[in-house]
Amino acid sequence: MLAVDLVSNAASPPASEIISQIVEAILEISAAAGDVLVKKDTFKELSTYLEGIVPILKELNKKAVLHSESLNNVMAILNREIRGAKQLTLECRKRNKVYLLMHCRTIVKRLGDIMKEISRALGLLPLSSLDLSSGIIEEIEKLCDNMQRAEFRAAISEEEILDKIESGIQERNVDRSYANNLVVLIAGAIGISTERSVLKKELEEFRNEIENARLRKDQAEAIQMEQIIALLERADAASSSKEREKKYMIKRKSLGAQPLEPLQSFYCPITRDVMMDPVETSSGQTFERSAIEKWFADGNKLCPLTMTSLDTSILRPNKTLRQSIEEWKDRNSMIMIGSLKSKLQSEEEEEVLHCLGDLLDLCKQRELHKEWIILENYIPILIQLLGVKTPEIRNNALLVLCILVKDGDDAKERIAIADNGIESIVRSLGRRVEERKLAVALLLELSKSNLIREYIGKVQGCILLLVTMSNSDDNRAARDAQELLENLSFSDENVIQMAKANYFKHLLQRLTTGPEDVKIVMASNLAEMELTDHNKESLVEGGVMSPLLYMISHGDIPIKMVAVRALRNLSSLPKNGLQMIREGVERPLLDLLFNLSPSLSSLREYIAATIMQLSMSMASQESNQTPVPFLESDEDIVKLFSLISLMGPNVQQSIVRTFHTLCQSPSATSIKSKLMQSSVLQVLVQLCENDDLNLRANAVKLFSCLVERGSEVTTILEHVNQKCIETILKIIKTSDDEEEIASAMGIISNIPENPEITQWLMDDGALPVILNFLQNGSHRNQLIENAVGAICRFTAPTNLEWQKSAAEAGIIPLFVRLLESGTSLTKERAAISLSLFSKSSPRLSRSSPNRKGFCCFSAPPETRCPVHGGICGIVSSFCLVEAGAVGPLVRILGEPDPRACEASLDALLTLIEGERLQMGSKVLTDADAIPPIIKFLVQPYPSLQEKALNALERMFRLLEFKQKFGGSAQMPLVDLTQRGSGSVKSTAARILAHLNVLHAQSSYF
Repeated sequence: MLAVDLVSNAASPPASEIISQIVEAILEISAAAGDVLVKKDTFKELSTYLEGIVPILKELNKKAVLHSESLNNVMAILNREIRGAKQLTLECRKRNKVYLLMHCRTIVKRLGDIMKEISRALGLLPLSSLDLSSGIIEEIEKLCDNMQRAEFRAAISEEEILDKIESGIQERNVDRSYANNLVVLIAGAIGISTERSVLKKELEEFRNEIENARLRKDQAEAIQMEQIIALLERADAASSSKEREKKYMIKRKSLGAQPLEPLQSFYCPITRDVMMDPVETSSGQTFERSAIEKWFADGNKLCPLTMTSLDTSILRPNKTLRQSIEEWKDRNSMIMIGSLKSKLQSEEEEEVLHCLGDLLDLCKQRELHKEWIILENYIPILIQLLGVKTPEIRNNALLVLCILVKDGDDAKERIAIADNGIESIVRSLGRRVEERKLAVALLLELSKSNLIREYIGKVQGCILLLVTMSNSDDNRAARDAQELLENLSFSDENVIQMAKANYFKHLLQRLTTGPEDVKIVMASNLAEMELTDHNKESLVEGGVMSPLLYMISHGDIPIKMVAVRALRNLSSLPKNGLQMIREGVERPLLDLLFNLSPSLSSLREYIAATIMQLSMSMASQESNQTPVPFLESDEDIVKLFSLISLMGPNVQQSIVRTFHTLCQSPSATSIKSKLMQSSVLQVLVQLCENDDLNLRANAVKLFSCLVERGSEVTTILEHVNQKCIETILKIIKTSDDEEEIASAMGIISNIPENPEITQWLMDDGALPVILNFLQNGSHRNQLIENAVGAICRFTAPTNLEWQKSAAEAGIIPLFVRLLESGTSLTKERAAISLSLFSKSSPRLSRSSPNRKGFCCFSAPPETRCPVHGGICGIVSSFCLVEAGAVGPLVRILGEPDPRACEASLDALLTLIEGERLQMGSKVLTDADAIPPIIKFLVQPYPSLQEKALNALERMFRLLEFKQKFGGSAQMPLVDLTQRGSGSVKSTAARILAHLNVLHAQSSYF
């Protein structure tokens, strides 16, 4: 029992000396109150009240009002109680924490009694002295009132622990789980760790208190503490596994091998079964509670055995008999558990399954049975059964293991040290559904152990299987897998393995909230992972951008490096790139690139590569999407491109590719304009001579994009000189990169028409080189298109020598074939070239010579051209009729591409120019060209529409064609007079006049 010193009846010292002792004791209590091991708040509250007494006592001492005997008695009471409070405080500072917890009710009761006595004594002060001022009296009354209202009581958690201890002692046969739970509650109440070593030390100190009680000859307390120790010893923390196993084996071997039959007294006279809850009636006979209660409920009031009258309200638990029955059951259960071990290792599957069923039943019957099965060392055998072929055996073994490890450290430790224990359980994750569910539930329970949790994540394939299960349709299994992954996320390595298995939750958490070294590890792994497009999309949707951008903006160089590398990996998916641009990645990347030290070349390369991938995402935008702004600042464009002359080939290549890609994006027009204004062609011309073939190829591609459609003519001509032309031709001749060749062809095709440039090309032998690509082998469409466009330069009618060279090289028949087989752009360009050739045909067509002599001796006359009226040829006069081009050109008129249609129409209309109207119209009629020309009248292409109108206006001047085609043209023409523009209306009206629909003198239109 806690010691409390009492004041003896010996003569008391003077009151002034007592006051000094009281004040000194109060100060000691205040100093010690913060160090007590239990009820710290209660002791602090007590010390606060006691400190309030000090000013009152000092005031009394000053006024020398201590002459009264009654006042001296009050001081004596105060001295006694405060000394008692001091003694209690000091003891609660040094005694064992568990011991103090067991006595917390006594402690708070003693504190309450002390408080009441002190309050009572203070209340007597005004009556003991008439010299007290009203201020002191008021202070005393206030303090007394507060102390009277103060309530000291044990906390709810402490009461719960004490109740559980009392209940456990009374029940006697509580199980290990009950003891484990109780120990955890005690650890929480006294503020210590639940680690076994800490708990064991605390319990050992508690055992020492038993000896102290015996020394004090307090046998009642010693017995009570022994009962508490016996209860707590059943917990895992109270003793080692080896100690418990040793005790168990000694007890089990002492029981023998044969189970005992139940005593006759164990049977219920009514049910004839062994009783579970025996109760004694008023006649002294014992029955099963449920059986006798039913006997009474059926209206019986006599004893079933003695037939004497019974008081139905009296049913007393027969605790002695119940304990005997339980001891008999435990004995037989222990023997049974020992005997099943050998059977479980049988080769007969049915016997193994039967033994597993028995073990499951035993586990469900009592918690204590689980402990015995563990101590009997069944776990290694159960682990071995996970490797058998029969799924039912594996499932039952897993089920038994799940029950054994529940809330028990011993079973977990035994699985950890078993051969291939964790590996065997992990293998079950990859098997059938039911087995998977049991395995993940078992691993989840095992992961509560720090030792095993660390090992689980290291088993090959474990995390991948768990991630797969976390997405399964089985809600319970998925939830267990997710919780297990949560438990395994304590390790950075496990988090990385999860990410590699497409589970990024914890990696994202580490990136956001982890310390800098962890952020670097996570971002570095993210940068190096081979992510699928789905992974990349999931990461960006999961919020990876925010921490990465923060790392770029606020981290040091190593952090910036890994963050940029991670962005580069993620931005390779166009959808991600667009989202990154929306989230503002452009600015920090550009600022970092522009301001980096020249020595940080690797980081520059990563940034430039990331910017390049972002530009590629721009090119992926659909036409119906809201455009995403990127590189809109003129200053940024100039700065970025200017880095080409300062950086190494990798950065140069990334920057050139960036602008090449942007020139094919929805913002292409704006980008091209800004680049041309920045005089980038001079740099690109130089790069076309670079020894780095990849860099050169990308420079050629960007060059080709910028000169496309012939914009900025003056700027282009300023930088394209003879040396540049020689370089481009050299690339065409020597490159193995077909895309580079196609782009070089595109440069020749698209640079503005200039006689000097064309002559340089002729002088350097460009024509046969380009033609070679059209004649030999199959090439990409772009190369063919650009090659045809390049040859167009040599077909201008202003230079007959160029045309003849082209015709002699076989260009015309080749282009006619391309009218049938090429792409729309190829057809358009071939038609344009044929049109240019055809413009020269009238002056090259030879007149037919007059025949002399006798007809029978003359050579057969050469056939006259039905259009030009003279002698025509493909090479000699570039005649479309002779080349067989009319039919293919007419067929193109029926195709959907308006540009190809217009180019073909232009070529066909060269046949009806000037005096060739009659003959050319006949050729067009024979080729069925007129109906498609009429159809152009209703097409939504103004240029094509106008050319068709002008052609029909000329042809319908001739009666033959007017009569043949006028009817089909009338309705479209009438429609144009009503809805067309001014010039279109007047032309349509003139044609209607030719058709006699309108008066020839009508001026309405």
